Amino acid sequence: MRTALVIGTGLVGTSAALALAGRGVTVHLVDHDAGQARTAAALGAGTDEPLEGRADLAIVAVPPAHVAAALAEAMRRGAARAYLDVASVKSGPRRELEAMGCDLAPYIGTHPMAGKERSGPLAATADLFEGRPWVLTPTRDTDTEALNLALELVALCRAVPVVMDAEAHDRAVAMVSHTPQLISSMVAARLEEADETVVRLCGQGIRDVTRIAASDPRMWLEILSANPGPVADVLTGVADDLDETVRALRALQSADEEKRRSGVTGIEDVLKRGNAGRARVPGKHGAAPASYEIVAVLISDQPGELARIFADAGRAGVNIEDVRIEHATGQQAGLVQLMVEPSAAPGLAASLKEHGWSLRQ
Repeated sequence: MRTALVIGTGLVGTSAALALAGRGVTVHLVDHDAGQARTAAALGAGTDEPLEGRADLAIVAVPPAHVAAALAEAMRRGAARAYLDVASVKSGPRRELEAMGCDLAPYIGTHPMAGKERSGPLAATADLFEGRPWVLTPTRDTDTEALNLALELVALCRAVPVVMDAEAHDRAVAMVSHTPQLISSMVAARLEEADETVVRLCGQGIRDVTRIAASDPRMWLEILSANPGPVADVLTGVADDLDETVRALRALQSADEEKRRSGVTGIEDVLKRGNAGRARVPGKHGAAPASYEIVAVLISDQPGELARIFADAGRAGVNIEDVRIEHATGQQAGLVQLMVEPSAAPGLAASLKEHGWSLRQ
């Protein structure tokens, strides 16, 4: 791949362009908002000068509702040897292209499983896709050149290719991406009218659950509008669980001992099923999540404190497998949770104490 045309310079389009440009590909940037394309170009993602001739690959990175139209227009102009889109829904765009009578041989639908709560070119990074799954949905019609160029794009972005059927992809993202977004928003919505004393009690749990609720509503409305059926199917199951959980909680209020026992059983069931489901979420390096020991360290809100903790851990010969920070509301301090192999925890704790760190249980 020597040249690429990126149509749409939001987070994903600009991130892909940055990755390609950084590896020597000449990237041409197009956006309905010329100012956004100029911003992406200024960041080093390529040039917003018009493309002369054909690019090797056209990457359509526009909202789902506009993908088919953008692809059809690029194909009509003969803008590239091959075409792909990066929309989060795969069945709809292909059906629309078929209805338009487009030749689908040079086209392949793709979806990089990476993103942020922020959007736009200024949120883009060249390493956004590194180590992340990038779904490819070829069909019998997809020609070899289109597939090979898509695989080259994935490799240049240092992502991990995953081949799936388009409909299976849409059902999968409904479960692991689209439904979590809605549920996060629903939980966060409970805080909108909550008393200030309630909000001040927010801890790490509510921060974790509501993190993605900060995402752009307009973007998600377009995504959910393109995949409503599979998302509704998942939410139907969630609604059934909610109904059962509400009944179990009401039963716990009962004076009848038998009803109380049934309530305990109901709550225990959903919690245990949650444990089982969480255990299936891939952990570090894609493997099953490991059981790490947590070494909790009190940290002040000062420049260089995190670097000092990691340096001290390195001097102790301990690899930090994961890290979380729990902020103290209204305080210039927080709790850093260092996750390490269980056998390494005692040595790390002792070493950090020697270096003056205050540990917490």
